[in-house]
Amino acid sequence: MHKKTFSLSVFMTSLAILIAGCSSSTAQKSTSLFSKSETFTRQDSLRGSITPERSWWDLTYYHLNVAVNPDKKFIKGKNTVQYKVLKPHQVLQIDLQPPLKITKAIQNNEELKVVSEGNAHFIQLKSPQKEGVINSVDVYYEGNPKEAIRAPWDGGFSWKKDSNGNHFVATSCQGLGASVWWPNKDHMYDEVDSMAISVRVPKNLMDVSNGRLRNIEQHNDNTTTYHWFVDNPINNYGVNVNIGDYVHFSEKYQGEDGELDMNYYVLRDNLKKAKKQFKDAPKMMKAFEHWFGKYPFYEDGFKLVEVPYLGMEHQSSVTYGNQYKNGYLGRDLSGTGWGLKFDFIIIHESGHEWFANNITDKDIADMWVHESFTAYSENLFLDYYYGKEASAEYVIGTRSSIQNDKPIIGHYNVNNEGSGDMYYKGANMLHTIRQLVNDDEKWRQILRGLNADFYHKTVTTEEIEQYMIDKSGIDLSKVFDQYLRTVKVPEFEYTIKNNTLKYRWNNVVKGFNMPVKVTIDGKVELINPTENWQTKTIKGNSIEVDKNYYINSKSV
Repeated sequence: MHKKTFSLSVFMTSLAILIAGCSSSTAQKSTSLFSKSETFTRQDSLRGSITPERSWWDLTYYHLNVAVNPDKKFIKGKNTVQYKVLKPHQVLQIDLQPPLKITKAIQNNEELKVVSEGNAHFIQLKSPQKEGVINSVDVYYEGNPKEAIRAPWDGGFSWKKDSNGNHFVATSCQGLGASVWWPNKDHMYDEVDSMAISVRVPKNLMDVSNGRLRNIEQHNDNTTTYHWFVDNPINNYGVNVNIGDYVHFSEKYQGEDGELDMNYYVLRDNLKKAKKQFKDAPKMMKAFEHWFGKYPFYEDGFKLVEVPYLGMEHQSSVTYGNQYKNGYLGRDLSGTGWGLKFDFIIIHESGHEWFANNITDKDIADMWVHESFTAYSENLFLDYYYGKEASAEYVIGTRSSIQNDKPIIGHYNVNNEGSGDMYYKGANMLHTIRQLVNDDEKWRQILRGLNADFYHKTVTTEEIEQYMIDKSGIDLSKVFDQYLRTVKVPEFEYTIKNNTLKYRWNNVVKGFNMPVKVTIDGKVELINPTENWQTKTIKGNSIEVDKNYYINSKSV
Protein backbone atom coordinates (compact mmCIF):
# COMPACT_ATOMS: atom_id res chain seq x y z
CA MET A 1 0.00 0.00 0.00
CA HIS A 2 0.66 3.92 -0.79
CA LYS A 3 1.70 3.98 2.99
CA LYS A 4 5.68 -6.33 22.86
CA THR A 5 5.93 -15.67 31.20
CA PHE A 6 8.93 -16.94 29.68
CA SER A 7 10.36 -20.48 30.12
CA LEU A 8 13.69 -22.25 29.92
CA SER A 9 12.55 -24.08 26.79
CA VAL A 10 12.34 -20.74 25.02
CA PHE A 11 15.49 -19.20 26.53
CA MET A 12 18.02 -20.82 24.21
CA THR A 13 15.89 -19.75 21.28
CA SER A 14 15.85 -16.22 22.60
CA LEU A 15 19.61 -15.93 22.59
CA ALA A 16 19.77 -17.06 18.99
CA ILE A 17 17.07 -14.61 17.99
CA LEU A 18 18.72 -11.75 19.81
CA ILE A 19 21.93 -12.37 17.89
CA ALA A 20 20.01 -12.64 14.64
CA GLY A 21 18.26 -9.36 15.30
CA CYS A 22 21.52 -7.50 15.79
CA SER A 23 22.91 -8.17 12.35
CA SER A 24 21.76 -8.90 8.84
CA SER A 25 22.27 -12.21 7.14
CA THR A 26 25.76 -12.59 5.71
CA ALA A 27 24.11 -13.69 2.48
CA GLN A 28 22.70 -10.20 2.05
CA LYS A 29 24.43 -6.93 1.36
CA SER A 30 24.70 -4.32 4.05
CA THR A 31 21.30 -2.75 4.64
CA SER A 32 22.63 0.59 3.52
CA LEU A 33 25.79 2.40 2.62
CA PHE A 34 24.55 5.58 4.24
CA SER A 35 22.02 5.07 7.02
CA LYS A 36 20.81 6.49 10.28
CA SER A 37 21.16 4.30 13.36
CA GLU A 38 18.00 2.68 14.69
CA THR A 39 17.32 0.71 17.84
CA PHE A 40 15.43 -2.58 17.77
CA THR A 41 13.99 -4.72 20.52
CA ARG A 42 13.77 -8.43 21.15
CA GLN A 43 10.14 -8.29 20.07
CA ASP A 44 11.32 -6.91 16.73
CA SER A 45 13.61 -9.92 16.36
CA LEU A 46 10.92 -12.39 17.38
CA ARG A 47 8.69 -10.91 14.74
CA GLY A 48 11.22 -10.22 12.01
CA SER A 49 13.58 -13.21 12.02
CA ILE A 50 13.16 -16.82 11.03
CA THR A 51 13.33 -18.17 14.57
CA PRO A 52 14.11 -21.82 15.38
CA GLU A 53 10.43 -22.20 16.28
CA ARG A 54 9.51 -21.13 12.77
CA SER A 55 12.20 -22.72 10.65
CA TRP A 56 11.41 -26.40 11.33
CA TRP A 57 7.93 -26.37 9.77
CA ASP A 58 6.55 -25.37 6.40
CA LEU A 59 3.05 -23.93 6.07
CA THR A 60 0.71 -25.91 3.84
CA TYR A 61 -2.85 -24.81 4.72
CA TYR A 62 -4.88 -22.51 6.97
CA HIS A 63 -8.55 -22.56 7.84
CA LEU A 64 -9.37 -19.28 9.54
CA ASN A 65 -12.83 -19.46 11.09
CA VAL A 66 -13.85 -16.29 12.90
CA ALA A 67 -17.06 -14.67 14.12
CA VAL A 68 -17.19 -10.87 14.01
CA ASN A 69 -19.52 -8.93 16.34
CA PRO A 70 -19.53 -5.33 15.11
CA ASP A 71 -21.76 -4.08 17.94
CA LYS A 72 -19.14 -5.11 20.54
CA LYS A 73 -16.13 -4.73 18.25
CA PHE A 74 -15.31 -8.28 19.28
CA ILE A 75 -14.01 -11.30 17.37
CA LYS A 76 -13.75 -14.97 18.33
CA GLY A 77 -12.62 -18.02 16.44
CA LYS A 78 -9.82 -20.36 15.58
CA ASN A 79 -7.19 -20.92 12.96
CA THR A 80 -6.31 -24.44 11.92
CA VAL A 81 -2.62 -24.40 11.03
CA GLN A 82 -1.53 -27.29 8.83
CA TYR A 83 2.19 -27.79 8.27
CA LYS A 84 4.85 -30.17 7.01
CA VAL A 85 7.64 -31.13 9.43
CA LEU A 86 11.02 -30.23 7.90
CA LYS A 87 13.02 -31.43 10.92
CA PRO A 88 12.01 -32.70 14.39
CA HIS A 89 11.17 -30.00 16.93
CA GLN A 90 8.60 -29.71 19.72
CA VAL A 91 7.96 -25.96 19.98
CA LEU A 92 5.96 -24.06 17.35
CA GLN A 93 5.76 -20.27 17.21
CA ILE A 94 2.44 -18.61 16.43
CA ASP A 95 2.05 -14.85 16.45
CA LEU A 96 -0.91 -12.88 17.81
CA GLN A 97 -0.88 -9.31 19.02
CA PRO A 98 -2.57 -8.00 22.18
CA PRO A 99 -5.23 -7.26 23.18
CA LEU A 100 -6.25 -10.48 21.40
CA LYS A 101 -5.53 -13.63 23.40
CA ILE A 102 -4.97 -17.27 22.53
CA THR A 103 -7.46 -19.21 24.66
CA LYS A 104 -6.20 -22.68 23.82
CA ALA A 105 -4.22 -24.74 21.32
CA ILE A 106 -5.15 -28.32 20.45
CA GLN A 107 -3.39 -31.08 18.52
CA ASN A 108 -4.65 -34.66 18.25
CA ASN A 109 -7.50 -33.81 20.67
CA GLU A 110 -5.03 -32.78 23.39
CA GLU A 111 -4.81 -29.29 24.79
CA LEU A 112 -1.28 -27.93 24.67
CA LYS A 113 0.70 -25.56 26.88
CA VAL A 114 1.29 -22.14 25.32
CA VAL A 115 4.16 -19.98 26.56
CA SER A 116 3.64 -16.37 25.56
CA GLU A 117 6.21 -13.63 25.18
CA GLY A 118 4.67 -10.44 23.90
CA ASN A 119 3.34 -11.01 20.41
CA ALA A 120 5.02 -14.43 20.06
CA HIS A 121 3.37 -17.55 21.46
CA PHE A 122 5.30 -20.81 21.75
CA ILE A 123 3.10 -23.90 21.56
CA GLN A 124 4.61 -26.89 23.38
CA LEU A 125 3.76 -29.89 21.22
CA LYS A 126 3.26 -33.35 22.79
CA SER A 127 3.17 -35.64 19.77
CA PRO A 128 6.59 -36.38 18.22
CA GLN A 129 7.10 -34.22 15.15
CA LYS A 130 8.53 -36.56 12.53
CA GLU A 131 10.25 -35.29 9.42
CA GLY A 132 8.07 -35.31 6.32
CA VAL A 133 4.79 -35.73 8.20
CA ILE A 134 1.88 -33.29 7.74
CA ASN A 135 0.35 -32.20 11.06
CA SER A 136 -2.05 -29.52 12.20
CA VAL A 137 -2.79 -27.52 15.32
CA ASP A 138 -5.97 -25.60 16.15
CA VAL A 139 -5.34 -22.20 17.69
CA TYR A 140 -8.37 -20.64 19.41
CA TYR A 141 -8.46 -16.92 20.12
CA GLU A 142 -10.72 -14.01 20.97
CA GLY A 143 -10.85 -10.38 22.03
CA ASN A 144 -11.33 -6.82 20.92
CA PRO A 145 -8.70 -6.37 18.19
CA LYS A 146 -6.67 -3.22 17.72
CA GLU A 147 -8.74 -0.56 16.07
CA ALA A 148 -7.17 1.12 13.05
CA ILE A 149 -7.15 4.86 13.69
CA ARG A 150 -5.87 5.82 10.25
CA ALA A 151 -6.22 2.77 8.06
CA PRO A 152 -4.50 1.33 6.20
CA TRP A 153 -1.24 2.79 7.52
CA ASP A 154 -1.62 1.91 11.19
CA GLY A 155 -3.47 -1.39 10.69
CA GLY A 156 -6.18 -3.31 12.51
CA PHE A 157 -9.98 -3.31 12.30
CA SER A 158 -11.90 -0.37 10.88
CA TRP A 159 -15.29 -0.23 12.61
CA LYS A 160 -17.40 2.24 10.64
CA LYS A 161 -20.99 2.66 9.50
CA ASP A 162 -22.36 3.51 6.07
CA SER A 163 -24.74 6.37 5.32
CA ASN A 164 -27.71 4.11 6.10
CA GLY A 165 -26.43 3.24 9.57
CA ASN A 166 -25.28 -0.27 8.65
CA HIS A 167 -22.02 -1.61 10.02
CA PHE A 168 -19.15 -1.19 7.56
CA VAL A 169 -16.10 -3.14 8.76
CA ALA A 170 -12.73 -4.04 7.24
CA THR A 171 -9.22 -5.20 8.13
CA SER A 172 -5.85 -3.87 6.97
CA CYS A 173 -2.48 -4.88 8.38
CA GLN A 174 0.51 -4.33 6.09
CA GLY A 175 3.70 -3.73 8.08
CA LEU A 176 2.05 -4.14 11.47
CA GLY A 177 1.27 -7.70 10.49
CA ALA A 178 -1.66 -10.05 10.09
CA SER A 179 -1.21 -11.16 13.72
CA VAL A 180 -2.91 -7.91 14.69
CA TRP A 181 -6.22 -9.70 14.01
CA TRP A 182 -5.63 -13.45 13.55
CA PRO A 183 -3.09 -16.02 14.80
CA ASN A 184 -0.60 -17.13 12.16
CA LYS A 185 3.04 -17.56 11.23
CA ASP A 186 3.56 -13.85 10.83
CA HIS A 187 6.64 -13.70 8.65
CA MET A 188 6.77 -13.07 4.92
CA TYR A 189 9.16 -15.88 4.00
CA ASP A 190 6.63 -18.73 4.32
CA GLU A 191 3.40 -18.41 2.36
CA VAL A 192 0.59 -20.86 2.95
CA ASP A 193 -0.18 -22.98 -0.12
CA SER A 194 -3.97 -22.53 0.08
CA MET A 195 -6.48 -21.27 2.59
CA ALA A 196 -10.11 -21.39 3.69
CA ILE A 197 -11.65 -18.29 5.28
CA SER A 198 -14.97 -18.57 7.13
CA VAL A 199 -16.43 -15.37 8.54
CA ARG A 200 -19.60 -15.22 10.63
CA VAL A 201 -21.45 -11.91 10.56
CA PRO A 202 -24.90 -10.48 11.41
CA LYS A 203 -27.44 -11.76 8.89
CA ASN A 204 -28.14 -8.35 7.33
CA LEU A 205 -24.48 -8.01 6.34
CA MET A 206 -22.14 -9.81 3.97
CA ASP A 207 -18.47 -10.74 4.31
CA VAL A 208 -16.19 -10.55 1.29
CA SER A 209 -12.76 -12.16 1.68
CA ASN A 210 -10.09 -13.58 -0.59
CA GLY A 211 -10.61 -16.19 -3.28
CA ARG A 212 -13.96 -17.63 -4.31
CA LEU A 213 -17.18 -17.88 -2.33
CA ARG A 214 -17.89 -21.58 -1.80
CA ASN A 215 -20.87 -21.56 0.55
CA ILE A 216 -23.22 -19.35 2.56
CA GLU A 217 -24.38 -20.89 5.85
CA GLN A 218 -27.40 -19.51 7.70
CA HIS A 219 -27.60 -19.89 11.49
CA ASN A 220 -30.49 -19.77 13.96
CA ASP A 221 -29.02 -16.84 15.90
CA ASN A 222 -29.50 -14.31 13.10
CA THR A 223 -25.97 -14.70 11.79
CA THR A 224 -24.55 -15.93 8.51
CA THR A 225 -21.18 -17.51 7.72
CA TYR A 226 -19.53 -16.84 4.38
CA HIS A 227 -17.06 -19.54 3.37
CA TRP A 228 -14.28 -18.45 0.99
CA PHE A 229 -11.44 -20.50 -0.46
CA VAL A 230 -8.06 -19.32 -1.78
CA ASP A 231 -6.58 -21.80 -4.24
CA ASN A 232 -3.19 -20.09 -4.57
CA PRO A 233 -0.35 -19.30 -2.16
CA ILE A 234 -1.13 -16.11 -0.25
CA ASN A 235 0.96 -13.82 1.95
CA ASN A 236 -0.48 -13.32 5.45
CA TYR A 237 -1.08 -9.56 5.23
CA GLY A 238 -3.04 -10.15 2.03
CA VAL A 239 -5.79 -11.99 3.93
CA ASN A 240 -8.78 -9.75 4.64
CA VAL A 241 -12.28 -9.44 6.03
CA ASN A 242 -14.70 -6.89 4.58
CA ILE A 243 -18.19 -6.65 6.05
CA GLY A 244 -21.01 -4.45 4.83
CA ASP A 245 -24.35 -4.08 3.12
CA TYR A 246 -22.82 -5.08 -0.21
CA VAL A 247 -24.31 -5.44 -3.64
CA HIS A 248 -22.48 -7.33 -6.36
CA PHE A 249 -21.91 -7.08 -10.08
CA SER A 250 -19.41 -8.84 -12.31
CA GLU A 251 -17.97 -9.33 -15.77
CA LYS A 252 -15.86 -11.82 -17.69
CA TYR A 253 -12.46 -10.75 -18.98
CA GLN A 254 -10.76 -12.62 -21.80
CA GLY A 255 -7.16 -12.60 -20.65
CA GLU A 256 -3.84 -14.29 -21.33
CA ASP A 257 -4.86 -17.40 -19.35
CA GLY A 258 -8.42 -17.58 -20.61
CA GLU A 259 -11.61 -16.30 -19.03
CA LEU A 260 -11.13 -14.36 -15.80
CA ASP A 261 -13.97 -13.64 -13.37
CA MET A 262 -13.93 -10.01 -12.28
CA ASN A 263 -16.27 -9.33 -9.37
CA TYR A 264 -17.18 -6.07 -7.67
CA TYR A 265 -18.70 -5.57 -4.22
CA VAL A 266 -19.84 -2.08 -3.28
CA LEU A 267 -22.20 -0.41 -0.83
CA ARG A 268 -25.78 -0.48 -2.01
CA ASP A 269 -26.04 3.27 -2.55
CA ASN A 270 -22.87 3.36 -4.67
CA LEU A 271 -23.79 0.82 -7.31
CA LYS A 272 -24.37 3.31 -10.12
CA LYS A 273 -21.13 5.19 -9.44
CA ALA A 274 -19.19 1.92 -9.19
CA LYS A 275 -20.41 0.61 -12.51
CA LYS A 276 -18.99 3.73 -14.13
CA GLN A 277 -15.75 4.10 -12.13
CA PHE A 278 -14.79 0.44 -12.15
CA LYS A 279 -14.45 0.46 -15.92
CA ASP A 280 -10.80 1.16 -15.08
CA ALA A 281 -10.50 -2.44 -13.79
CA PRO A 282 -10.57 -4.27 -17.16
CA LYS A 283 -8.44 -1.47 -18.63
CA MET A 284 -5.93 -2.12 -15.83
CA MET A 285 -5.99 -5.85 -16.50
CA LYS A 286 -5.30 -5.37 -20.19
CA ALA A 287 -2.37 -3.01 -19.60
CA PHE A 288 -0.77 -5.04 -16.84
CA GLU A 289 -1.07 -8.38 -18.60
CA HIS A 290 0.75 -6.68 -21.47
CA TRP A 291 3.55 -5.38 -19.28
CA PHE A 292 3.76 -8.01 -16.52
CA GLY A 293 2.29 -11.19 -17.96
CA LYS A 294 -0.84 -13.09 -17.04
CA TYR A 295 -2.82 -12.17 -13.94
CA PRO A 296 -1.33 -14.51 -11.30
CA PHE A 297 -4.56 -15.76 -9.69
CA TYR A 298 -7.02 -16.87 -12.36
CA GLU A 299 -8.20 -19.74 -10.11
CA ASP A 300 -9.29 -17.25 -7.44
CA GLY A 301 -10.65 -14.56 -9.74
CA PHE A 302 -10.25 -10.82 -9.25
CA LYS A 303 -12.34 -8.64 -6.92
CA LEU A 304 -12.64 -4.98 -6.10
CA VAL A 305 -14.28 -4.49 -2.70
CA GLU A 306 -15.40 -1.14 -1.29
CA VAL A 307 -14.05 -0.42 2.22
CA PRO A 308 -14.16 2.47 4.73
CA TYR A 309 -10.51 3.40 4.13
CA LEU A 310 -8.41 4.30 1.08
CA GLY A 311 -7.56 0.80 -0.13
CA MET A 312 -5.06 -2.08 -0.03
CA GLU A 313 -3.64 -4.86 -2.21
CA HIS A 314 -5.32 -7.84 -0.54
CA GLN A 315 -4.76 -10.75 -2.91
CA SER A 316 -7.72 -11.41 -5.24
CA SER A 317 -9.72 -9.10 -2.94
CA VAL A 318 -8.34 -5.65 -3.71
CA THR A 319 -9.95 -3.07 -1.46
CA TYR A 320 -11.19 0.30 -2.67
CA GLY A 321 -12.02 3.58 -0.94
CA ASN A 322 -11.01 6.30 -3.38
CA GLN A 323 -14.45 7.98 -3.30
CA TYR A 324 -15.08 7.11 -6.95
CA LYS A 325 -12.67 9.79 -8.11
CA ASN A 326 -9.80 9.78 -10.55
CA GLY A 327 -6.33 10.47 -9.20
CA TYR A 328 -5.53 10.00 -5.52
CA LEU A 329 -8.76 11.16 -3.82
CA GLY A 330 -9.15 13.54 -6.75
CA ARG A 331 -5.52 14.77 -6.73
CA ASP A 332 -2.80 14.20 -9.29
CA LEU A 333 0.31 13.09 -7.39
CA SER A 334 2.52 13.95 -10.35
CA GLY A 335 1.28 17.50 -10.85
CA THR A 336 1.25 16.92 -14.61
CA GLY A 337 -2.43 16.23 -15.25
CA TRP A 338 -1.74 12.64 -16.28
CA GLY A 339 -2.59 11.37 -12.81
CA LEU A 340 -6.22 12.37 -13.35
CA LYS A 341 -6.55 10.01 -16.29
CA PHE A 342 -7.10 7.00 -14.00
CA ASP A 343 -8.39 5.97 -10.59
CA PHE A 344 -5.20 5.74 -8.53
CA ILE A 345 -6.42 3.04 -6.13
CA ILE A 346 -7.75 0.74 -8.84
CA ILE A 347 -4.50 0.94 -10.79
CA HIS A 348 -1.95 1.01 -7.96
CA GLU A 349 -3.49 -1.58 -5.64
CA SER A 350 -4.26 -3.92 -8.52
CA GLY A 351 -0.68 -3.60 -9.71
CA HIS A 352 0.29 -5.26 -6.45
CA GLU A 353 -1.31 -8.48 -7.66
CA TRP A 354 1.91 -8.93 -9.64
CA PHE A 355 4.39 -7.20 -7.32
CA ALA A 356 3.56 -8.09 -3.68
CA ASN A 357 1.09 -10.92 -4.12
CA ASN A 358 2.70 -12.89 -6.94
CA ILE A 359 6.29 -11.85 -6.19
CA THR A 360 6.54 -11.34 -2.41
CA ASP A 361 9.52 -10.14 -0.39
CA LYS A 362 10.88 -12.59 2.20
CA ASP A 363 11.75 -9.76 4.57
CA ILE A 364 9.85 -6.50 4.86
CA ALA A 365 13.20 -4.68 4.57
CA ASP A 366 12.88 -5.47 0.86
CA MET A 367 9.39 -3.99 0.52
CA TRP A 368 10.65 -1.88 -2.37
CA VAL A 369 10.08 -4.98 -4.49
CA HIS A 370 6.37 -4.46 -3.80
CA GLU A 371 6.14 -0.71 -3.85
CA SER A 372 8.72 0.49 -6.39
CA PHE A 373 7.48 -1.75 -9.18
CA THR A 374 3.85 -0.98 -8.34
CA ALA A 375 4.39 2.78 -8.22
CA TYR A 376 6.14 2.31 -11.56
CA SER A 377 3.09 0.42 -12.84
CA GLU A 378 1.11 3.67 -12.68
CA ASN A 379 3.12 5.20 -15.50
CA LEU A 380 3.17 1.90 -17.43
CA PHE A 381 -0.64 2.06 -17.39
CA LEU A 382 -0.32 5.54 -18.91
CA ASP A 383 2.28 4.26 -21.37
CA TYR A 384 -0.17 1.61 -22.61
CA TYR A 385 -3.06 4.01 -23.18
CA TYR A 386 -1.46 7.43 -23.71
CA GLY A 387 2.09 6.74 -24.89
CA LYS A 388 5.65 6.80 -23.70
CA GLU A 389 5.97 10.57 -23.37
CA ALA A 390 2.91 10.82 -21.13
CA SER A 391 4.18 8.04 -18.90
CA ALA A 392 7.60 9.68 -18.64
CA GLU A 393 6.09 13.02 -17.70
CA TYR A 394 4.06 11.32 -14.96
CA VAL A 395 6.90 9.43 -13.30
CA ILE A 396 9.23 12.44 -13.52
CA GLY A 397 6.49 14.55 -11.96
CA THR A 398 6.32 12.23 -8.95
CA ARG A 399 9.92 13.14 -8.04
CA SER A 400 8.51 16.04 -6.02
CA SER A 401 7.37 13.44 -3.44
CA ILE A 402 10.87 12.03 -2.90
CA GLN A 403 12.31 12.85 0.55
CA ASN A 404 15.70 11.08 0.52
CA ASP A 405 15.34 10.78 4.30
CA LYS A 406 16.76 7.26 4.65
CA PRO A 407 17.62 4.33 2.36
CA ILE A 408 14.85 2.48 0.57
CA ILE A 409 16.02 -0.87 1.97
CA GLY A 410 15.35 -1.30 5.69
CA HIS A 411 17.09 -3.41 8.35
CA TYR A 412 16.80 -7.16 8.00
CA ASN A 413 15.43 -9.65 10.55
CA VAL A 414 13.61 -7.03 12.66
CA ASN A 415 10.47 -6.35 10.59
CA ASN A 416 11.76 -2.95 9.51
CA GLU A 417 10.75 -1.36 6.24
CA GLY A 418 12.85 1.32 4.60
CA SER A 419 11.97 4.82 3.45
CA GLY A 420 8.65 5.73 1.89
CA ASP A 421 10.83 6.69 -1.06
CA MET A 422 10.37 3.04 -2.07
CA TYR A 423 7.38 4.40 -4.02
CA TYR A 424 8.52 7.20 -6.28
CA LYS A 425 12.28 7.12 -5.88
CA GLY A 426 12.01 3.41 -6.62
CA ALA A 427 9.78 4.10 -9.61
CA ASN A 428 12.25 6.65 -10.94
CA MET A 429 15.11 4.20 -10.45
CA LEU A 430 13.22 1.72 -12.62
CA HIS A 431 12.44 4.42 -15.17
CA THR A 432 16.18 5.22 -15.23
CA ILE A 433 17.03 1.55 -15.77
CA ARG A 434 14.58 1.49 -18.68
CA GLN A 435 16.74 4.18 -20.30
CA LEU A 436 19.85 2.07 -19.74
CA VAL A 437 18.24 -0.98 -21.32
CA ASN A 438 17.25 1.26 -24.24
CA ASP A 439 15.01 -1.39 -25.77
CA ASP A 440 11.36 -1.22 -24.76
CA GLU A 441 10.46 -4.74 -25.84
CA LYS A 442 13.45 -6.14 -23.97
CA TRP A 443 12.38 -4.10 -20.94
CA ARG A 444 8.85 -5.49 -21.17
CA GLN A 445 10.20 -9.03 -21.35
CA ILE A 446 12.29 -8.42 -18.22
CA LEU A 447 9.16 -7.34 -16.32
CA ARG A 448 7.15 -10.27 -17.68
CA GLY A 449 10.05 -12.61 -16.97
CA LEU A 450 10.18 -11.55 -13.34
CA ASN A 451 6.54 -12.55 -12.88
CA ALA A 452 7.00 -15.81 -14.76
CA ASP A 453 10.28 -16.94 -13.21
CA PHE A 454 9.34 -15.86 -9.66
CA TYR A 455 5.70 -16.96 -10.04
CA HIS A 456 4.08 -17.38 -6.59
CA LYS A 457 7.48 -17.11 -4.88
CA THR A 458 9.06 -15.16 -2.05
CA VAL A 459 12.24 -13.32 -2.99
CA THR A 460 15.17 -11.26 -1.76
CA THR A 461 16.46 -7.99 -3.16
CA GLU A 462 19.56 -9.81 -4.36
CA GLU A 463 17.51 -12.23 -6.45
CA ILE A 464 15.64 -9.39 -8.15
CA GLU A 465 18.83 -7.40 -8.72
CA GLN A 466 20.70 -10.37 -10.20
CA TYR A 467 17.76 -11.28 -12.44
CA MET A 468 17.63 -7.80 -13.91
CA ILE A 469 21.41 -7.74 -14.37
CA ASP A 470 21.39 -11.10 -16.12
CA LYS A 471 18.42 -10.38 -18.39
CA SER A 472 19.49 -6.86 -19.31
CA GLY A 473 23.13 -7.80 -19.86
CA ILE A 474 24.09 -4.63 -17.95
CA ASP A 475 25.97 -4.48 -14.67
CA LEU A 476 23.40 -2.57 -12.63
CA SER A 477 24.94 -3.38 -9.24
CA LYS A 478 26.15 0.16 -8.56
CA VAL A 479 22.86 1.60 -9.76
CA PHE A 480 21.00 -0.53 -7.22
CA ASP A 481 23.51 0.36 -4.50
CA GLN A 482 23.11 4.05 -5.23
CA TYR A 483 19.35 4.26 -5.29
CA LEU A 484 18.35 1.52 -2.84
CA ARG A 485 21.09 1.72 -0.22
CA THR A 486 21.94 5.41 -0.01
CA VAL A 487 20.06 8.71 0.17
CA LYS A 488 22.43 10.33 -2.31
CA VAL A 489 21.18 11.47 -5.70
CA PRO A 490 23.92 11.18 -8.36
CA GLU A 491 25.27 14.54 -9.46
CA PHE A 492 26.45 15.01 -13.01
CA GLU A 493 29.03 17.79 -12.68
CA TYR A 494 30.39 19.55 -15.73
CA THR A 495 32.19 22.63 -16.94
CA ILE A 496 32.59 24.02 -20.47
CA LYS A 497 35.53 26.22 -21.39
CA ASN A 498 37.25 26.87 -24.72
CA ASN A 499 35.19 24.24 -26.51
CA THR A 500 36.19 21.64 -23.93
CA LEU A 501 33.59 19.78 -21.86
CA LYS A 502 34.77 18.33 -18.55
CA TYR A 503 32.37 16.04 -16.69
CA ARG A 504 32.18 13.46 -13.88
CA TRP A 505 29.87 11.80 -11.34
CA ASN A 506 29.82 13.22 -7.83
CA ASN A 507 27.84 12.23 -4.70
CA VAL A 508 27.89 8.59 -5.76
CA VAL A 509 28.92 5.20 -4.37
CA LYS A 510 32.44 4.09 -5.15
CA GLY A 511 32.64 2.66 -8.66
CA PHE A 512 29.44 4.29 -9.91
CA ASN A 513 29.75 4.49 -13.68
CA MET A 514 26.21 4.76 -15.05
CA PRO A 515 26.11 6.00 -18.66
CA VAL A 516 23.79 8.92 -19.32
CA LYS A 517 22.19 10.38 -22.42
CA VAL A 518 22.93 14.04 -23.12
CA THR A 519 22.39 16.53 -25.92
CA ILE A 520 25.55 18.35 -27.04
CA ASP A 521 25.52 20.81 -29.92
CA GLY A 522 22.02 19.64 -30.78
CA LYS A 523 23.07 16.00 -31.05
CA VAL A 524 21.97 13.25 -28.64
CA GLU A 525 24.89 11.23 -27.32
CA LEU A 526 25.48 8.56 -24.69
CA ILE A 527 28.46 9.38 -22.50
CA ASN A 528 30.05 7.35 -19.72
CA PRO A 529 30.99 9.52 -16.74
CA THR A 530 32.97 8.10 -13.84
CA GLU A 531 34.09 9.63 -10.55
CA ASN A 532 37.13 11.02 -12.37
CA TRP A 533 37.02 14.05 -14.62
CA GLN A 534 36.85 13.30 -18.31
CA THR A 535 37.16 15.72 -21.22
CA LYS A 536 35.49 16.00 -24.59
CA THR A 537 35.95 18.55 -27.37
CA ILE A 538 32.70 20.17 -28.46
CA LYS A 539 31.72 22.94 -30.86
CA GLY A 540 29.27 24.90 -28.74
CA ASN A 541 28.97 25.78 -25.09
CA SER A 542 25.87 23.95 -23.92
CA ILE A 543 24.89 20.51 -22.68
CA GLU A 544 21.48 19.17 -21.73
CA VAL A 545 21.04 16.01 -19.65
CA ASP A 546 18.13 13.70 -20.50
CA LYS A 547 15.45 14.32 -17.86
CA ASN A 548 14.46 10.63 -17.84
CA TYR A 549 17.47 9.83 -15.64
CA TYR A 550 16.89 10.44 -11.93
CA ILE A 551 20.01 12.53 -11.34
CA ASN A 552 20.98 16.12 -10.59
CA SER A 553 23.21 18.08 -12.92
CA LYS A 554 25.15 21.26 -12.27
CA SER A 555 27.79 23.41 -13.84
CA VAL A 556 30.83 23.84 -11.55
